Formats: sequence, structure tokens, C-alpha cells
Amino acid sequence: MSRQGKKARGSEGTAQLEQIHWNAAGIDVGSEEHWVAVPPDRGTPPVRKFGAFTVDLEALADWLRECRVDTVVMESTGVYWVPLFELLEARGFEVLLVDPRKLKSVPGRKTDALDCQWLQQLHTFGLLSGAFRPRDAVCALRAYVRQRSMLVESAARHVQHMQKALAQMNVKLEKALSDITGKTGLAILDAILAGERDPRVLARLRDERCRHDEETIAKALRGNWRDEHLFALRQARRLYAVYGEQIAECDRQIEAHLASFPDQSDGTPLPADGSRRTHASAPSFDARTAVYRAAGVDLTRIDGIQGHTALKLLSEIGTDMSRWKTHKHFASWLGLCPNNRVSGGKRLSSRVLPSANRAAAALRLAAASLHRSQTALGAYLRRMKARLGGPAAVTATAHKLARLVYEVLKHGWTYVDKGVQWYETQYRDRILTSLSRRAKELGFQLVPSAPNSDCS
Repeated sequence: MSRQGKKARGSEGTAQLEQIHWNAAGIDVGSEEHWVAVPPDRGTPPVRKFGAFTVDLEALADWLRECRVDTVVMESTGVYWVPLFELLEARGFEVLLVDPRKLKSVPGRKTDALDCQWLQQLHTFGLLSGAFRPRDAVCALRAYVRQRSMLVESAARHVQHMQKALAQMNVKLEKALSDITGKTGLAILDAILAGERDPRVLARLRDERCRHDEETIAKALRGNWRDEHLFALRQARRLYAVYGEQIAECDRQIEAHLASFPDQSDGTPLPADGSRRTHASAPSFDARTAVYRAAGVDLTRIDGIQGHTALKLLSEIGTDMSRWKTHKHFASWLGLCPNNRVSGGKRLSSRVLPSANRAAAALRLAAASLHRSQTALGAYLRRMKARLGGPAAVTATAHKLARLVYEVLKHGWTYVDKGVQWYETQYRDRILTSLSRRAKELGFQLVPSAPNSDCS
């Protein structure tokens, strides 16, 4: 046996783990204190506790430098890891962020001191995989986009408050208008709050693009104008306006930050696409063009993905697909792959595990919008819905969208829809190939039947 082989085995002939990161440290992150463990020969004691103030974080980084540590691992506990992660990364440390859910089942770790030591030991042997974190510019964009999503959700709650107040006054405005926060709806609400009660006068505020006529709208505007409900309506309308101003400010910040990204489009103009409808909560600026400039590819060419969806994807995953080896790794990270549970050679379950991935949620919404789409992806969604049901079909279509997004971003491809007819033909050919193979295995041969022209 070679000397190298002898070193790889212990006294009983069992294989030993090889230490990969000799200068590794582990940190157990908390809201008020952080426990840090370094190699036993680097510090006395090798485990120390630091506070959560900025001066404590700087002292923590100084101590790690004194202990000749160059790589650090920590759990992503809440948001308490963010300032420590950014400080250590700015100091030049290689920081690895791990999911605490993957480590909670390890027995014997009952204290923070043991926890950080266990993290340090696992990282020393290279047994931990880091969570995905994009570059700083994308992280900043992600923070802006998530802030905007929070504002949109808060504004939606106040829309519900307005609908509740109208319902209590028996004003059926939502029956006459598809969106009470549209141009016609807001004009009528503002007039009501200004003191106007005549339904016909309110109905004249109808926009010419509104589907219902003035008589229908006037009929819906007859109600019981009680002061307490008008007060609730007024407060909800004001809060909705405030959130609208905050969303507009957030849009300006996102647009300015996207403009700081290097232009990857090489000056190639983006072809006009006026066939796609604008989502109600879409940004006020041209998100499609901004994302195209930053990514160098037009993600909106993929059916179901609009400008605001492309913006969410860019903020969550960035443009560098080298983090994932293949589209399968990417789909697995998104949580869109089946979780195959196999025991004794039998598959017990293949249900997709719940995931809080925001990029996956955006892809699911994009997939759900393809139900009536006369495209290949729309035909795929409808076929999978007939076979698996609605939720599973949306997940399967989101998985297909994820694969397309990965290939477009990694190779710079331009997606071209081949149409429903192409998809149906491909599906029919696959079925015939499968049936022919099965018939051949059983000793039969498929013979196409002659068309029957007799309709009697």
C-alpha cells in the first residue's frame, strides 16, 4: 500500500476525512451575542463570545485576523447575520452562509458554544455547502424590489379596507368596475369623499374605456351613506395614496440603481412588444428595457414572463448562472423539483417540498398566467392540468420556465415560441413511439388504421 493510502486510513483500516479548510472558524449568530470558535491551536480559549454592537463585530473580526482565520461559516439566523456577514466580507474573509434547517437535526448541540464548534469542525472538513448570495449590486437591487413588494402588499390591504367600507354602505362599485383603484374608481371615490352623493353625477366620471355604461354604474352607487363607514373609507383612501407615493419613490430608486449596472446589451435596441398587457402592480418605469440592458437578454420573450416578473427574477438570482452547474441544479435550488422518497426500491412520494423562494413564487405566477395562452407552454400547462391537477401543473410549468430562464441567461439564447400545433405534434409522436415500443416488447406491431370516410 502506498504511503498516501496509509495516511488516508486509520489504525483499523477505516477511511479518514481529509481537512480542507485549516484556517476555518464557526460563528453561532444571535440577536444579542455571537459565539465564535476557531481551531484549538489558534486561540486561548478557542471559543469566545462577542456582543452584537458594531464595536463588538469589529473586535470579532480583529480576533479572527489574529487567529489567522481566512474562512468563516455562520448560520442564516433571521436578519442578524447580515451586518456581521457584510463586515467580515469587507475585511477580506471568505464567508459561508448555511441554512440552519439543514443542521437542526444534528444531536448533542444544546449550547451556543457547542454549536459554533460544530460549525467550525464541519467547515474544516468541507462538509457544508453555502447558501446562494448574489453580488453586492444585485443584493442592493433585491432589497429595493423586496421593499417594493412589501409596499404593494400593504397597499392591497387598504384596498380591501375600502371595499369593506363600500360593502357596509351597500355601494356595489366592484360589480360595475373591475378595479376600484383604476382611473374611474379613484375618481368616483374621491368625489364621494368630497361630498357628492348623486349616483348620476358620480357615474359621469366614468372613463370612456370602461366596459359598463353610466346607468349601470349609477345603479351600483346607490347606498347608505353612514358617517362611520365614510370615515373608514376616507382613512383607507388616504393610506392607499400614501403607499402609492412610497411605491413611486421606490420605483425611482430601482430605476436609478438599474441604470448603474453595466450595459450588457451592446447598444442593441429592444424590439417593441405591444401585445403584452401591463400588470396592475407593475413598476412605473420600463422594467423590460431596464432588465434587458442589465442582463443582455430579453427574458420577456419567454411566454408568461413580463417586465415586472423579469425584474423580480433579476433581483433574486442575478445574471451569473455559474453558481449552478446545470439547469437541474438551478431548478432544485428553486424548490421546483420532485422530492422523491424511495424505500426498498419503491417510491413512496414525489411531492414537491414547500419553499419560500421568491424567484420560484414569481415563476409560479408566470406559469399560472399561461392557462389560456395559445403557445407551446400554454398547451403544456393545460395537458399537465388534465393529468395532475391545477397546483401540480403550475409547478411543472414553473419548472419548465426555470429551465428556459437558466439557458437564456447562461448562453444568451433568444427564446422563440414554436406554437401549440408544434407541441401537440411532438406530444403525439412521443405517445406513438412509446406505444410502438411497448407493442414490440409484447410481440405485436402497431398498424395505422385507414381513415373511415363513411359517416353513416
